[in-house]
Amino acid sequence: MCGIVGVVSKSPVNQFIYDSLLLLQHRGQDAAGIATTDGQSFYMHKGNGMVRDVFRTRNMRDLPGTVGIGQVRYPTAGSSSAAQAQPFYVNAPYGIVLAHNGNLTNWEQLKDEMFRVDRRHINTTSDSEVLLNVLAHELQESSRDGLSVDSLFQAVGKVHSRLRGSYAIVSIISGFGLLAFRDPHGIRPLCIGRFDGPNGTEWMIASESVALEGMGFAFERDVKPGEAIFISNDGELTSKQCAPASSMHPCIFELVYLARPDSVLDGVPVYDARLRMGDYLAEKIRREIDYKDIDVVMPIPDSSRPAAMQVAKRLGLNYREGFFKNRYVGRTFIMPGQAMRKKSVRQKLNAMRVEFKDKNVLIVDDSIVRGTTSQEIVQMARDAGARKVIFASAAPPVKFPNVYGIDMPTRSELVAHDRSDEEVARIIGADELIYQDVEDMKAAVRDINPALSDFDASCFDGKYVTGDITPEYLNRLEQQRKAPKAPVAEASEGDDGEPRGAQLGL
Repeated sequence: MCGIVGVVSKSPVNQFIYDSLLLLQHRGQDAAGIATTDGQSFYMHKGNGMVRDVFRTRNMRDLPGTVGIGQVRYPTAGSSSAAQAQPFYVNAPYGIVLAHNGNLTNWEQLKDEMFRVDRRHINTTSDSEVLLNVLAHELQESSRDGLSVDSLFQAVGKVHSRLRGSYAIVSIISGFGLLAFRDPHGIRPLCIGRFDGPNGTEWMIASESVALEGMGFAFERDVKPGEAIFISNDGELTSKQCAPASSMHPCIFELVYLARPDSVLDGVPVYDARLRMGDYLAEKIRREIDYKDIDVVMPIPDSSRPAAMQVAKRLGLNYREGFFKNRYVGRTFIMPGQAMRKKSVRQKLNAMRVEFKDKNVLIVDDSIVRGTTSQEIVQMARDAGARKVIFASAAPPVKFPNVYGIDMPTRSELVAHDRSDEEVARIIGADELIYQDVEDMKAAVRDINPALSDFDASCFDGKYVTGDITPEYLNRLEQQRKAPKAPVAEASEGDDGEPRGAQLGL
């Protein structure tokens, strides 16, 4: 999971992209990067850490130009080395910088093809660098008679035919403009915003609508599955469907947890979807347990709050905020390592004893992935004096690896894999456990946008929409994850210990 943004403006974009990445910081806290162009050269700065830590005033001064892209990242494929931070750059043909949200499922095969057939060298273990080189190769082939918008779209069509997995892309072709596209299944989100200012029309493409609206752009529409968007340096937008077969299968976990509640993804307000999931969860609680002795319903802030409010409302129970959140600790789900996640739960949340003492508590969370966080939360509630702890998940049990850009690749890490609900309840220490049903979760979203007939819900139902995921693939992925990581060369550092920015002259 990453957050990406691309801007074609009439004025310098460095500060604009920085502010946009702050609005997308929830999508990745491992690394951040910005690349801009003045029409002649690319300028780039990137490194590990939060946006505010990676960029200083001196870095921003070194990012001139009115066209740019940016990314916030957390690692899925590849390591967390600073060398893996995006955007990536390749100097031929023309010069391209690219940022990617998603995960390629055939990137190792493509990397081999790059060397044997395309005669290109991949310098990192990042699937995004592979993707960049596939695009570069296909653009070189399609533009032998000269670079044009048609040759760009032809290249994207060839890219679609070679790639498998999920990808939402923003890229810049030097001297030409900004190119963005989305995979034929529309797994990862991407949307377009427009601003009509005194100097003309400006465009922005981003992972979530909240970035557009926060920067004063009007939401135009979502990028369609398989569609490519080209915006010239002068601000002229052209689009084309570049995949021969496309279908909408957006990642439903975006609506459960990943996206900000004030975003709208593929016609679905995230906040409304979470409220509706709470409605369905309440009905399941009503059917399955004696809820009359529950004293209070409590959310785990922040993403489960809408569902918890609806559960309390539907069941006629008291709603309380019993957990106080420290907002200066990162999201524990995307933190590397079980020990780090476990430690961070206690730093992130504090249970207020007055809300728990001698009460039967129904705790609502958005999902349960590894179970580490849930186990700590239940114990915190008991330590604060709760008499009984019932745990409810607004999402179904996460039983299968996610291979499309969310860090859930190993079945042994998923607490619900090959376990019953009762077994999971014992592991996390809850008196009772209620999960949302898969079909109810999907129905909650369809109630809001009936045009969405299906989703990528692979981590819940084990159905992989790209059709290329086999048991052998998952076994190989797990073995790679368990293997010790080889050391990777880090980005060069300045005298002050910070990664250097670079001008990439053409």
